[in-house]
Amino acid sequence: MDRTAHILVVDDDKEIRSLLSKFLAKNGLRVSVAADGREMRRVLDEAKIDLIVLDLMLPGDSGLTLCGQLRATTTIPILMLTAIAEDTDRIIGLEMGADDYLAKPFNPRELLARIRAILRRAEDRPAAPPSSEIETEVALAFDGWTIQPGRRQLLDPSGRAVELTGGEFDLLVALAERPQRVLSRDRLLDLTKGRAASLFDRSVDVQIGRLRRKLENAAAGAGALIATVRGGGYMLTAAVTRADGARSTPARPAAKG
Repeated sequence: MDRTAHILVVDDDKEIRSLLSKFLAKNGLRVSVAADGREMRRVLDEAKIDLIVLDLMLPGDSGLTLCGQLRATTTIPILMLTAIAEDTDRIIGLEMGADDYLAKPFNPRELLARIRAILRRAEDRPAAPPSSEIETEVALAFDGWTIQPGRRQLLDPSGRAVELTGGEFDLLVALAERPQRVLSRDRLLDLTKGRAASLFDRSVDVQIGRLRRKLENAAAGAGALIATVRGGGYMLTAAVTRADGARSTPARPAAKG
């Protein structure tokens, strides 16, 4: 990144705030800390934050509540920390819009790897590129839908923008760039999360579910555009056309991502 990434750690444990602040700063990141939602909002009002490390268990508004509030008003990536190891609790965080999660106790180096992976993805999706750059981006179209990579935007068949999280958008692009081809969950994790993904990461399943619901809400029946292949993974069923007029070539039926 052109500037030092600014991380906001929100955790009511003073020792964890101190540990992460020192460790992340030592590894080249700028760090602010907050003990609860009130302090978090104050920091957000005063500084440009690139990523929020958000604890699930907080006094006052919980991490899940704050995650939902943040996702409704901002696209800042969120990595949730939780002392609860149950899959259900992690999935709820992802359903609320978190980009990733990590269970306590955790290795600070793993947290750093996940933060860097999220920042790399965020760096690759400029929020408002110059118009000249937007013109050169290749849009992807399928069944009336249009993906505009430069704007990080999905337009429904009526031309209205459908709001997606960063993870949802990355998954849709990965599928659209490989239409009518079965992509395993591991392959999708590799394409969207890289090496920071956990072997038991359920985020793809959760985000595919969210993506389907948003497509269905925008256009009736759109959920069928993303098929689940038992024992295989997921597939965008529609043919995809690029803005340059080229038609994406579907893979052979035997391909498994």
